[in-house]
Amino acid sequence: MRLNSALDVALGRGAGIRGWGPELQLGPSPPRYLLENHWYQQWKEYVESGDQNSSSFPGHINNSELFEDLESFRLKERLVESEEYVLVPEDVWNKLVSWYGLEHDQPPIERKVVELPSTQKVEVYPVELYLCQHNDLDSPVTAQFSRVNTIDSVLQEARRQFEVPPEDETRLWVKNSDGSCERLRNIHMTVLDACLSMGQVVIMETRNKDGTWPSSRPHAWLTRPCATVASLSCLCSAVCGCSPAAPPHCLCPLLCRRNSVEDEELYRGQPGVCGLTNLGNTCFMNSAFQCLSNVPPLTEYFLNNHYLGELNFSNPLGMKGEIAEAYADLVKQAWSGHHRAIVPRMFKTKVGHFASQFLGYQQHDAQELLSFLLDGLHEDLNRVKRKEYVELRDAAGRPDEEVAEEAWRNHKRRNDSIIVDIFHGLFKSTLVCPACGKVSVTFDPFCYLSVPLPVSQERAMELFFVYMDPSRKPQQHRVVVPKAGKVLDLCLALAKHTGVPAEQMMVADVFSHRFYKLYQVDEALSCILDRDDIFVDVCQQHHPKHKGAALADMGEAPGTRGWGAVSAFSLPRCEVGGRWEGQWGGGAQPYIAIDWDSDMKKRYYDEEEAEGYVKHECMGHVQRRQPVKLRECVELFTTVETLEEENPWYCPTCKRHQLATKKLDLWALPEVLIIHLKRFSYTRLAREKLDTLVEFPIRDLDFSDFIIKPRADVAPAPHKYDLIAVSNHYGSLRDGHCMLGVVPGAAGRE
Repeated sequence: MRLNSALDVALGRGAGIRGWGPELQLGPSPPRYLLENHWYQQWKEYVESGDQNSSSFPGHINNSELFEDLESFRLKERLVESEEYVLVPEDVWNKLVSWYGLEHDQPPIERKVVELPSTQKVEVYPVELYLCQHNDLDSPVTAQFSRVNTIDSVLQEARRQFEVPPEDETRLWVKNSDGSCERLRNIHMTVLDACLSMGQVVIMETRNKDGTWPSSRPHAWLTRPCATVASLSCLCSAVCGCSPAAPPHCLCPLLCRRNSVEDEELYRGQPGVCGLTNLGNTCFMNSAFQCLSNVPPLTEYFLNNHYLGELNFSNPLGMKGEIAEAYADLVKQAWSGHHRAIVPRMFKTKVGHFASQFLGYQQHDAQELLSFLLDGLHEDLNRVKRKEYVELRDAAGRPDEEVAEEAWRNHKRRNDSIIVDIFHGLFKSTLVCPACGKVSVTFDPFCYLSVPLPVSQERAMELFFVYMDPSRKPQQHRVVVPKAGKVLDLCLALAKHTGVPAEQMMVADVFSHRFYKLYQVDEALSCILDRDDIFVDVCQQHHPKHKGAALADMGEAPGTRGWGAVSAFSLPRCEVGGRWEGQWGGGAQPYIAIDWDSDMKKRYYDEEEAEGYVKHECMGHVQRRQPVKLRECVELFTTVETLEEENPWYCPTCKRHQLATKKLDLWALPEVLIIHLKRFSYTRLAREKLDTLVEFPIRDLDFSDFIIKPRADVAPAPHKYDLIAVSNHYGSLRDGHCMLGVVPGAAGRE
């Protein structure tokens, strides 16, 4: 056999290859093959002799001296390069095998080149791991992996070894040297980056049919020691957050439900018809989750495990994939058909960890949680691994189509996820400077529409009217007054009911059986809350200079003590229970205080009679509020408004902040549209929840009239929506309950 000179040079160069040699350049490098040194030296002698009939003919490539045995073909430990083996490039190995062949049944010893900081090294000894299943820890299998292999390749090898069906979902745990177990979350991470070392145990866990994981159950592999995984510590701390020092029989409520778990395994219900157990004021969580869970494309995305390949563990704005995984677990359990209700303890723990406002068991807004979930899921599933800097540009007279396309393209350069695909749309924002007329047009993405409710300019107030005649009981009235009105407006409205002139009325706030404050006629009604007890008294003479005095600040007159109930009327001196009480107080308007003798009070003072009152006929007339259409809310959202002083706009032409006019328009709508009704109203003096009834269609909600994007002449895109779910809060700002309504079989956008 004659070898040409070019091949001689190539093979000669192959003899000089070293694991740390200069031949290994940075960048992708082909694998290397181990060649037994004795065979190599014999082959080299044969080639150098030039005699094809030489007795030094090496024969088949034989690497038997490199193996511990010829059954497992396990490589001997501590082999020395150039003494026991040499490394040859892939092309050289292929030539040698084609010329001389390989000893029968011997596998080629292929080794990858591993990139290290500023250099590369041939990985002669791969990482050897023990793979086992969660339900059979005593039967591990050995597998070798390169340090540049990903965790996903370890998972796929484990699935192959244990013949896991393709439809089953699996995940990996690694046992550390201290006996603890840790999830291998990032399947795209390499074995080297995951710090997996020789001889470590990797446990493959398979999801149950009911959507739960075996690690969440007390009778599973978590607490049972075995020959391979000796004294495997309890993973309750990883599953439910209990103390790592908890005994194997940890009494965690999430785990210790063996009987109920077994019952649920036998239960067969309709997938998706599953509630969340209330952990304590967590109705908002159930409401928000059920709304998202009934969005078909999003739920299918998680049920089909498409999220696994898009988990973003390196996003600094994300939650390292933990929110997406926790949400996926909840979805899989809810749609397994094996549960009537599930305990979202792990999900709540994760949410509270990344959003501290949801820690504890206080009441929260379902919309606030929904907003956090959408943002968290987006960042955890963002396909953009490295967000580039994008400079925002103003329209500067360019066509809207060009500016909108540029804005959406820039948005997708930094934000690309299933959440963007389903829920994101595009606004057109127009600002006009009132001074120079500068027009600024930008296009901004949105995830949901927060539309205002048409607010009534009037409010109904309930109060008690007290006559001068002591024989007449106080009378309860309900009057309608302007929201931005004054106390005088309240008196004028009450005068129409009573016939008493407004100038003879005195308005007081009664708190704890005392006059807490007397209101001036020019005070704003906004300072009177709906829960305040308002009494209107009739005075013979009006004393305006005293109508703003707060009785709590007057102190005590000389010779008096805490008298109890105070009345703001002038009365003559009288004898009460054998004691004379006189008038006290400064100024022209006197006040009295009465200290009752206990026996006399029982004899002459009737508490029930004192608390008695009658209702005016106006209390029987219930003011029915007219419902508003959802269309009216959207119209109000797109109405031109003037910016508030707290939020001015900097005009680039005037070089100063201006109270510009602003108008929002809808340019492009998403596949699934979330509409948030802004029911909570906040002012400087008060907060209230708007209980206006909003009517909306269940099918064919048409937004065509609100889309300003020019339509294509051929097959214009429809903008009609069908209702999927409604989250509704019953109650006030301080308390209440979140309820959910789901439309069966809803498919979202038409």
